[in-house]
Amino acid sequence: MNPFDAPGDGKEAIIEYDDAEFHIVHPGAFVVCAVTGKRILLTDLRYWNVDKQEPYADASAAMKGFGYKGAS
Repeated sequence: MNPFDAPGDGKEAIIEYDDAEFHIVHPGAFVVCAVTGKRILLTDLRYWNVDKQEPYADASAAMKGFGYKGAS
């Protein structure tokens, strides 16, 4: 299954994050950013941390999630 197969049912998806791709464990329309708490549509998901298994809304949130100092 890929994100375009996931139903837009308004529920949160359960995702397994891997290098350069992710796998949908339980279908849903979005995931929640681990830093900002914002909903991220699966079609917009670009940033995540494989080791922490966390999604991020944008590059700035990803920098914070990875623990880089000075990330705004």
